[in-house]
Order: sequence, then C-alpha cells, then structure tokens
Amino acid sequence: MNLSDRFDLVIFDWAGTMVDHGCGAPVHALLEAFRRHGVALTEVDARRDMGKAKKDHVRALLDDPQIAAAWAKASGHAPTSADCEAVITALGPLMRDQAALAAGLIDGARATVDTLRAAGLKIASSTGYTREMMEPVLRRAAEQGYAPDHLVCSGETLFARPSPLMIYKACVDLAVWPLSRVVKVDDAEAGVAEGRAAGCYTVGVAASGNGVGLSAAALAALSPAERSARIAASGAALRAAGADLVIDSVADLVPALARVAGVSA
Repeated sequence: MNLSDRFDLVIFDWAGTMVDHGCGAPVHALLEAFRRHGVALTEVDARRDMGKAKKDHVRALLDDPQIAAAWAKASGHAPTSADCEAVITALGPLMRDQAALAAGLIDGARATVDTLRAAGLKIASSTGYTREMMEPVLRRAAEQGYAPDHLVCSGETLFARPSPLMIYKACVDLAVWPLSRVVKVDDAEAGVAEGRAAGCYTVGVAASGNGVGLSAAALAALSPAERSARIAASGAALRAAGADLVIDSVADLVPALARVAGVSA
C-alpha cells in the first residue's frame, strides 16, 4: 500500500507552514500599517485572526472594540469602511516586502514535497495573501526547489477562509475528488476550519506557525518546558478548530500520513 492509495492531493498553507517560521511577516506588516494611522496594535491583536484573507483580517481588527476605540482616539472618529480600505491599501506593499524577507522554506518543507510527489500525490497551496503579495514568495520558494502545482490566493474566490471555496477551486482545477482524499495542512485556526469545512483530512502545524509565533532560533532558545508548553497550547487550539491530526512542523507530515494510511514512510 502506498500513500497514493489513501490520498491524491496535499494543499499547503504558506506562512508558518511552508515558509516564514513563526508567521512573522504578516504581523510586522499589520503593526506598521496600523502604526501609520496612529494605532498601536499588539502582536496578540495581529495574530488573533491570522489565516484569514488580509481584507477580512483588517476588518476583524477594526471591529474589535478596543482597537476601534484606539482608532477613534487617533483620528477623531470611529473606523469607517474608507478607513478599512486605507489600511488595506497601505498593507499591500508592506506585506509584499515583509513576505519577501521571510520566504525561506521551513526545515523539511522541500523534502516533504519531494517525497509526496514521488509517492504520486499532487501538491497545491492556498493563502490569505493576494497574488501580488505572493509574487516574491513564489519566486524565492521556486529558487529553493518548491513550486506547487496549483495556487489559490486571497480574492480569487467569492469567500475566503474559513469557507472551503479555495480548496474547492484547487480540486476542480486539478480534477481531484472526493474531498476525503485531500489533505489540508495549515498552521492557523482559520485554515484548519477551512479544511474541516471542505471535508478534507486536516492537519494542523503547531510549532512553526502562528500559534507559537517564534522563529526557529527563538523557539530553540526557549527552555524545554516553555517550548513544550507553547507547542501544546498551539496544538490544542488547532484541535479545537477541527484538526484531525496535529504535527510540530511540515517535516513531520510524511511519517504522520503514513501512519494514518497504514503504510511505511
């Protein structure tokens, strides 16, 4: 028995899953975009709705009562739809620049994809980034040997995460069905909920993503007890969002799927 007897397609998220250990790029971009409007977000604020399309993420932030109050104090009025659009406009180039800086593949990502392809599986990807934001990431990922067969970006389906439409689009374009033969891998709760809604086998990534929110070096520098506690808390949130399986990083995916499929890795 081979992995391809159980699965046909793996859909990977990007930041925190395949690149950008700790999912720092969108956090830095959001903090700067709001700072330019006189509002000091916290990192906790910025990470709370991670995984959503960036437009939805900004709207969720401005709907938060404390952030709305800070906006009103800075601008003299409650945030409006025009204010939301202004933040989104500022966010675009900031996201592009930050994503380009953080486009190094997470350890094990290339080997995982190569192994899955050798087993006969297709590789797709989806993201809360727009295609413009993704351009430098795609270029740098390809230079490192990772180029998925398919990409769906924010704004390319009518609804974004946690709706399943990006997954549906990938499956239609790649002629893959049923959805139970698709694996969705994501570090954010919104992405896990997306996979769950689509009926995929859904894998949460606990250590390298938004839930822990640290670079590989910063994570390694923690005491073993603190590191374990932070990864465990991240994993618990992903399970609560509907993950069928939780792993530390993409490097752990193939042996984990092999156990699920009953094959040797």
